[in-house]
Amino acid sequence: MAALRRLARFDALVATSLVWFLGKFLRYAFPPLFGTLGDTYGVSRAALGTAFTGFMLAYAAMQFPSGLLADRLGSVRVIVAGAIATAVGAVVLVVDSPFAVLVAAMVLMGAGTGTYKTVAVGLLSRVYPARTGRALGVFDTFGTFGGVAAPAAVVAVAALPPLLGAPWRTLFLAGGVAVAVTAVAFAARVPRRLPEDAPVADAGGAVPFGTYLDLFRDPRFSAFVSVTVLFGFAYNGAVAFLPLYLAEETVLSEARANLLFSALFVVSLVQLVTGEASDRAGLLPVLALTIGAATVGFVAILALSATAGPLVLAGAVVVLGLGAHGFRPVRGAYLMALVPDDVAGGSLGVVRTLLMGAGAVAPAVVGTLSEVVGFGPAFGLLAAALVAATALTLALWALDR
Repeated sequence: MAALRRLARFDALVATSLVWFLGKFLRYAFPPLFGTLGDTYGVSRAALGTAFTGFMLAYAAMQFPSGLLADRLGSVRVIVAGAIATAVGAVVLVVDSPFAVLVAAMVLMGAGTGTYKTVAVGLLSRVYPARTGRALGVFDTFGTFGGVAAPAAVVAVAALPPLLGAPWRTLFLAGGVAVAVTAVAFAARVPRRLPEDAPVADAGGAVPFGTYLDLFRDPRFSAFVSVTVLFGFAYNGAVAFLPLYLAEETVLSEARANLLFSALFVVSLVQLVTGEASDRAGLLPVLALTIGAATVGFVAILALSATAGPLVLAGAVVVLGLGAHGFRPVRGAYLMALVPDDVAGGSLGVVRTLLMGAGAVAPAVVGTLSEVVGFGPAFGLLAAALVAATALTLALWALDR
């Protein structure tokens, strides 16, 4: 019984993480479907990349408003509202409709899932203040396993009978229903775990917008925001087109490329290690190690794609995944350490708006460049962004020492 009571303390972490898992699942269901969606709607890679950019722009646009509303109204209300919007967007895709409806549903899902991460980071840092790195490691691991499940689910539903028209529509029906059910569980369990001083609807007056902008006067804050923006641009551009890149530019078939795309997310278990390590060894050393590994892995994919076999490519993807996913929870913990508690939601929202804004334009940039000059130069731009982010992180670590 004592063990069960100890486990019960983590119900807020599990519920919040499941919401994030489903949000990431729905997001990463789209890239493996780009080939199918292109054939279904008769549109180009540039159009699909731009549609995915619409998803990501809506996601980015919600970062600051969701954080600001969480500071004023409470985290639970904001996340539940976002989950409702996400579920509606997913269910819309069940019906056969024009390409414009697909784009509109993607934008709605982007806006809905855009309420999750910024608000959840602040929520979990309040519920588990002594183990923020560990909690965010678990949270981000759940989320990235949405990226593991999505490509595998795309492969699985392709074998289903066309009960709803195209088989992929079943995927979004199941996803929408799961989001709605999880939102109910989240609303029921999480509020009882929040500390008494958590923001509520009748909390104090509004924080002036200038207070959030004043944070950029801190050189450490501004430099690390630059790191997150460069990383976000590179990572989102790579993830959006990695399955297609592997299928077209390497020896891998489309099915193997999608499975290897899943491997990128399987290694997200590293977040449990890096989150814990940052609590013990410090944030900046772990940040430098992880973003450096991501850079090495991505550059290796780009350099070896024409000649390497499946095992070498898989190794490079795994290194990219270990670094990129290991970086994420530590990034959140470092940002929370830099900002005051009373403006944590809005401050993180500002940063994530910039981060996800850069990430949002990346699919459109990569999709367009890949058609104009090829995948090599397009991915080379992403590699340069990762190299710059690594250099800035190393500089921050050196100055901190």
